[in-house]
Amino acid sequence: MTYTPEEVRALTPVRRTVELGVRQGPDLRDVFLCHAWDDRQGAAKELHDLLEAEGVSVWFSEKDIVLGQPFVREIDKGLAKSRTGLVLVTPALLQRVSNQGISDKELSELLARDLLIPVVHNTTYQALRNVSPMLASRNGLNTADDSMATVAKKIAELVTLDV
Repeated sequence: MTYTPEEVRALTPVRRTVELGVRQGPDLRDVFLCHAWDDRQGAAKELHDLLEAEGVSVWFSEKDIVLGQPFVREIDKGLAKSRTGLVLVTPALLQRVSNQGISDKELSELLARDLLIPVVHNTTYQALRNVSPMLASRNGLNTADDSMATVAKKIAELVTLDV
């Protein structure tokens, strides 16, 4: 896998944290996938499926929130049980964050952790900067530069451990 120098600089601290972290319990996930509701059956599902195919355990609302469970509380539990956060930045997510929806709350928690990788898809870092300068200040991955499959492989190399 080939990384740009910017990706190496940005993602090395996340990898170090993963390496230092200890798996605790069977429910701990490698990543929490933050996405806009509108993307749940499109780009978010594609990224989820590609990550799982690479051996990454993903907390994904479409799979992990069962019928009848309190939505926000289940998201809160998912955040607590995930070592790293991915934010799938799409035009829909930018709109949801601007409107202070659930995605905005997830993003706030993930930003506080300092374990966050943005994945920009069908938008730009400049558009992200206009909505969330803090998230835009983090280097991440961009599907304009790599396919979604390559992005998933890079994330898998970063967050999975052979334990």
